[in-house]
Amino acid sequence: CFAGTKETAFIYAVTSAGLVHSVTRSCSAGNMTECSCDTSLRHGGSASEGWHWGGCSDDIHYGMSFSRKFLDVPLKNLTGKSGSGLAAMNRHNNEAGRQAVAKLMSVDCRCHGVSGSCAVKTCWKTMSSFEKIGRFLKDKYENSIQISDRLKKKLRRKEKSQRKIPIGKEDLLYVNKSPNYCVEDQKLGIPGTQGRECNRTSEGPDGCNLLCCGRGYNTHVVRHVERCECKFVWCCYVRCRRCETMTDVHTCK
Repeated sequence: CFAGTKETAFIYAVTSAGLVHSVTRSCSAGNMTECSCDTSLRHGGSASEGWHWGGCSDDIHYGMSFSRKFLDVPLKNLTGKSGSGLAAMNRHNNEAGRQAVAKLMSVDCRCHGVSGSCAVKTCWKTMSSFEKIGRFLKDKYENSIQISDRLKKKLRRKEKSQRKIPIGKEDLLYVNKSPNYCVEDQKLGIPGTQGRECNRTSEGPDGCNLLCCGRGYNTHVVRHVERCECKFVWCCYVRCRRCETMTDVHTCK
């Protein structure tokens, strides 16, 4: 079963973060009647440092509130001992996704002054790109914390020796160890990695060493034929050469 694994923890977090990001961007763009820019930052700043709030700051507070209502409320309605424990963990992972968006907020500024002297700056808060947020959550996924499957008043680590270490809002939690994704399991819907094309020179997740799970890989030559060096001939047709290329393709054993 995939419920409560590291992978489902990441899915909950990235879905929640994506909803915050999408709704907040729509607010700033003026596409929603219920929200707009962050009005709490319209005034103030630091006159001594030569900047003030202005422009359109992303109203992340509305985005986070919308995400909580949309994603967390259904989980609170789950009943049963096992269900409520899993729901509490999923709510935590939802919140971890939202916290990632909030943590990676940055301040952008625009200079004003004679000949670009930047005597005064107008600044506003903006969200990071979702790619950056995704990388942050991927790191949290790789360092996720296993918690006890016994329902208590609060979520706690499975390792007794580490239970005094607090669980952070940004940490991803899981209760069940992940199945073996390397080997095909039709009951769980796992296709395995046998026959998957891989990159022999890559050290990343697409690399043959990782993707093939240590089983090795087969190499075969593939012949590609395509039109190339096309030229327009007056008047009026296109003349092309027929090019052939041979490439090595690697697939997992």
